[in-house]
Amino acid sequence: MPEGDTIFRAARTLQRALGGSTVVVFESMLPALNRLEIKGRTIVRVSTAGKHLLMHFSGGLVLRTHMRMNGSWHIYRRGEAWRRPRRDMRVVVATEDFEAVGFSIPEAELIATRDLGRHDGLRRLGPDLLGETFDSGEALRRLRERGDMTVADALLNQRILAGIGNVYKSEVLFLCRVNPFTVVAALGDRQLASIVETARRLLRANVSEGLAAMTTYTGFRRTTRRDDPKERLWVYGRARLPCRRCGTPIGISKEGTDARLTYWCAECQKPQP
Repeated sequence: MPEGDTIFRAARTLQRALGGSTVVVFESMLPALNRLEIKGRTIVRVSTAGKHLLMHFSGGLVLRTHMRMNGSWHIYRRGEAWRRPRRDMRVVVATEDFEAVGFSIPEAELIATRDLGRHDGLRRLGPDLLGETFDSGEALRRLRERGDMTVADALLNQRILAGIGNVYKSEVLFLCRVNPFTVVAALGDRQLASIVETARRLLRANVSEGLAAMTTYTGFRRTTRRDDPKERLWVYGRARLPCRRCGTPIGISKEGTDARLTYWCAECQKPQP
């Protein structure tokens, strides 16, 4: 599933290509998106709310999309060949110069701008780690409310913190030397604050202006600050390989209702005493 930084970068790229332009073609394989006229509207801006991408049109209308596991947005010059088959297309938004194609997007709907604040999936989001007005105090409060959850599960809960996915979950907890299976109630305030601060720092570092991408980009995400692409992550995807700090083989486990993979070092992330 694309994480918050991927969605943020996709929105930024869409904004640069489409922002301020008039829609000349709007097409969708989803019947609900064809009930309102989008052609002729201006694309005012493209923004994000956690893992939700929001394309704002003139006339008070917003296209909300969520990528889930397999969705992605591509940008093409008009007339350029798509890199995925047409059967995967879910929505096309085109201007005179560019064509944005949403492939395999499972969630897409048009919402009146005035109704965004009441949208169930948006209003329940926790503080957005990439938001300009991120509220760390509220994030800590929401974590404390879920004291019976493991910290790994809590970080994936978008109603607590918006933007973290499986990669950052494992990487953040490694950097903070916290065992992923520790319940939130067992962690001190300083530990929780460090987890939140580290998550925000990593996500922000991976949306720097020097990076450009239109789709998912796991091959470019980096948490180690190392130049070698093979050494870009600490633990994620490195099951049974030696820990970059101590040499202990990295562990892997499927956790939660969705059996999400967790990676950790048993030596560097010992359980709470």
